Amino acid sequence: MHSAIKSLQWPDELATQLFAAQLAAQPQLGHAFIALHGDLGAGKTTLVRHLLHALGVQGRIKSPTYAVVEAYELPALGRPALDIWHFDFYRFSDPREWEDAGFRDIFASPGLKIAEWPEKAASVLPTADLDIHIATALDATRQVTLTAHTATGIALLAGTSTHGALA
Repeated sequence: MHSAIKSLQWPDELATQLFAAQLAAQPQLGHAFIALHGDLGAGKTTLVRHLLHALGVQGRIKSPTYAVVEAYELPALGRPALDIWHFDFYRFSDPREWEDAGFRDIFASPGLKIAEWPEKAASVLPTADLDIHIATALDATRQVTLTAHTATGIALLAGTSTHGALA
């Protein structure tokens, strides 16, 4: 399968929030693996917070930097229940941690998986449906590149717009 690529510009946090809402509206998201790339402070966790809130997660969404993973469960309310796992592999160093923590089982199960710093666990991670690369420009605008690697990723990409606040 060929990869599909889309470039976006997020001039402010509202644009990030609008993108997250578009992504959350995609039915394929419930069975996707999204890998987030970018330097510290690029906006990866901000995107995840907006996405999880758009999906209906209530309350504070904390970064899993120290815990490695935070799990969320959305009950079935007019739609199927959804399990969500937010990973942060920034401090990940030993592939044995992958097996010991049961991550293989998580990635084999239904639900949404989102990983920050996936390159730190690249040897054990499956191919992402969608890679999101976020780079910060000098004016604080986010330059975003979306790369779909699977049919699920291509469907997610097709459901995002480049109009309005998204350029």
